Amino acid sequence: MTISTAPRDNDSPATALGPTALVLGAFSAVGTWAFLFPWTVLAGALAVTFGAMGLHYARQGTGRMWTAAAGTTLGAIGFIGTATLIWGLY
Repeated sequence: MTISTAPRDNDSPATALGPTALVLGAFSAVGTWAFLFPWTVLAGALAVTFGAMGLHYARQGTGRMWTAAAGTTLGAIGFIGTATLIWGLY
C-alpha cells in the first residue's frame, strides 16, 4: 500500500462530518426499533445536520460525498420514523 492514511497538516476537521453523520444516522435508524426514542430523535437530527455540512464540504473537495449522503439519509429516516411513531401514539 503506497498511500498513507495518516493525518496530514492540510487535513480538515470537515472530513469527519460524513463518517459522524453515518454513525449517528445508523444509530437513529436502528434505535427506533430498540425503543430508544429520545436518543434516536437527537441522533437523527444531528445526523441530518452533520450530513448536510459534510455534503457542503464534500462538494468543495474536503471529505467524501457518499458517507455524508448516507448519514443524511439514515438520519432523516430515523428522525422521521421516530417522529411518526410518536405522533401516531397521540
